[in-house]
Amino acid sequence: MSAKASYRRVARTALREGAIVEGERAVPEEVPVAFSYGGSTHAVMMASPADLVDFAVGFSLTEGIISTRAEIRSIEVIEAGQGFDVQVDLQDANADALRARRRHMAGPVGCGLCGIESIEQAVRVVPELSDVDVSVDGDDIVAAVKALNEAQNLNRETRAVHGAGFYNPKKGLLAVREDVGRHNALDKLAGAVVNADQSPDRGIVVVTSRLSVEMVQKTAILGSPILAAISAPTALAIETAQSSGITLVALVRGEDFEIFTRADRIIL
Repeated sequence: MSAKASYRRVARTALREGAIVEGERAVPEEVPVAFSYGGSTHAVMMASPADLVDFAVGFSLTEGIISTRAEIRSIEVIEAGQGFDVQVDLQDANADALRARRRHMAGPVGCGLCGIESIEQAVRVVPELSDVDVSVDGDDIVAAVKALNEAQNLNRETRAVHGAGFYNPKKGLLAVREDVGRHNALDKLAGAVVNADQSPDRGIVVVTSRLSVEMVQKTAILGSPILAAISAPTALAIETAQSSGITLVALVRGEDFEIFTRADRIIL
């Protein structure tokens, strides 16, 4: 696979204090990324062209195609026209299960809810994390968001991408991934955590986007009991976090934040 930059510089005309200024701006790349299993395309996502192996692992995990990294034999990223085809070779049992699932897919897939064919699947039951015994200091929430912001190199150039990070209070920020899509950034992070054999139940998943139900679902499937964000949650995200036992922290701004579920894990 040939490397592809995650951003480019383009010409632009700006209005600054009443004056017209010619110049350039860095903008993120956005390309189609296809996930193929057994030679058949399962989903096509518009994404940033970076960390595609992590993306494939995280997507496979959070979409229920695999439950562990060992269920993937190999991953090959192939440049295809304007985008990439990520070929994922599954173990036989997983490949058979996916073929059966694909036969029942009713329509086209899309970002966030790939292969969903019913309302019940959209609000699917996620892993129960209530018994995960972990607590963090309130300062760790602040430090996690600060560390993620400082580590977002692509966003520093473009101011146009989402970020997701995994923060361990004892070790700091262990992984960060960025993408034009918030679901993609979290999937890439999930893949990075799994590929590095980190312990997701020992840290905080922190994101720069709003907290939709899909973000909570993906965090629960990864196995992290604490999810923090700089923006607000939806009502369904709060309900899902409550039912799955996730500590949901939102609106982290400076040293201020709000806790919506399982506040007992945050030492204030």
